Amino acid sequence: MASRFTRQEEELSCPVCHDIFKHPVGLSCGHSFCKGCLQDWWTARPTKECPVCQRRSSRDFPPLNFALKNMCENLLEEKGRSSSSVSSEDLCTAHGEKLRLFCLDHQRLVCLVCRDSEKHAGHKFLPVDEAFGRCKQKVRESLEPLKEKLKVFDDAKKGYDITENHLKVQARNTETQIKEQFENLRRFLQEEEEARLATLREEEAQKSQEMKERIEGLSREMETLSDAIQAAEDLLRADDHVSFLQNYKTTMEGVQLTLQEPPPLSGGALIDQAKHLKNLTFRVWDKMKDIVSYTPVILDPNTAGPYLMVSDDLTSVRRVEEGQQLPDNPERIDWWPYVVDSEGFTSGSHRWDVEVGDNADWLVGMCVESYWRNIDPKSGHHWSIGFCKDQYTAYFLSRRCAGEKTDLSVNQKLRRIRVQLDWDRGQLSFSDPDSNTHLHTFTSTFTETLFPLINIDDYDGPSLKMLPGKFCVTLENHS
Repeated sequence: MASRFTRQEEELSCPVCHDIFKHPVGLSCGHSFCKGCLQDWWTARPTKECPVCQRRSSRDFPPLNFALKNMCENLLEEKGRSSSSVSSEDLCTAHGEKLRLFCLDHQRLVCLVCRDSEKHAGHKFLPVDEAFGRCKQKVRESLEPLKEKLKVFDDAKKGYDITENHLKVQARNTETQIKEQFENLRRFLQEEEEARLATLREEEAQKSQEMKERIEGLSREMETLSDAIQAAEDLLRADDHVSFLQNYKTTMEGVQLTLQEPPPLSGGALIDQAKHLKNLTFRVWDKMKDIVSYTPVILDPNTAGPYLMVSDDLTSVRRVEEGQQLPDNPERIDWWPYVVDSEGFTSGSHRWDVEVGDNADWLVGMCVESYWRNIDPKSGHHWSIGFCKDQYTAYFLSRRCAGEKTDLSVNQKLRRIRVQLDWDRGQLSFSDPDSNTHLHTFTSTFTETLFPLINIDDYDGPSLKMLPGKFCVTLENHS
């Protein structure tokens, strides 16, 4: 009887609470649960999924399964009728007595004989009913940390999913940019090849035409000479004195025809191979400077907050009103609309220009890694100048804007900002490259890596752009 009830209880038990169904409801996936258990499960989670197969439910209030409810009620009635008889499972296997106590030390059911035995000497016991309530409460309490940890894992998985999707988008966008830039280079090389081949073919056609005209003129003169020679030889073969003398004058005029000798070839008659081939790859590469650019500072989109949009070429950034869904990676600056350079500086002198245009709220400067990564709020600093509410200001700030600021006197609106860093001498200067006007200089002892930093807080303003630098090719002659 007991084994039959056990099998029935397993078949009619809720997968959540593991008790016989109370007001069972069924989902479209075929699984059933207690109505209260299912609602508690859904309340703790953002989506209404089946606790067993995680299939999403199409109904917020699943219908009551009356057939299953009747089966459960019948089972409970049968258990009630059979409760008067003690099953073998309720008896102590050692003494055959009914299990009436629960040993708190051994965490097991015992009979009265077991309680008085030497094996349980000094142990604490509770009646079965009291032990049932206490142990059930402990199980419930033990479930809470597990549920909380499950939620932590679930949140982490969602973060991983966002990161995976984002990196796939990044990979595709980066692949597109690489292909476009190499396509531009290929197009340039193809056009340059075609232009140089066209120049070669033009030179070939011109010089070939000149030689053709020379050959045609020389062929006509050779034909004239051949005709004169043939006429003289024909005259010499004549035996008739009268005929010879009659043709003598005409033949002699042809023989005595004066023709100039062919002029020698002048210089430049051949293809100027040296002109076409000398340092060809270098000259093409040198010309390629017109279609390529070098930007000293490249923005790192992995550091940009959700309200900043970095351009595809990673040289400009603008503020957006609607936050983007971005991974919560360690580099991300999510507490302020900042973006930093992809690489920092640890020595040397560096210079770059930032185009601020008509933007009404911006900040340009440098910071240490501990500032933007929030590694150490007390030691993290940044040095910058900014524009807000029609006022230009120089800032020396610690984390969360604690620090010093100095208002700047500027005669005209700044369109570009030049940043000059001398890491070794501990100087960071800002100037207006359009008017060649110095704005502010910070002096400090730099010990950490410095990263160029940009802040933009104007939704309607233009992008802040890192401007490309100028570069040239220098040749060294070696004796």
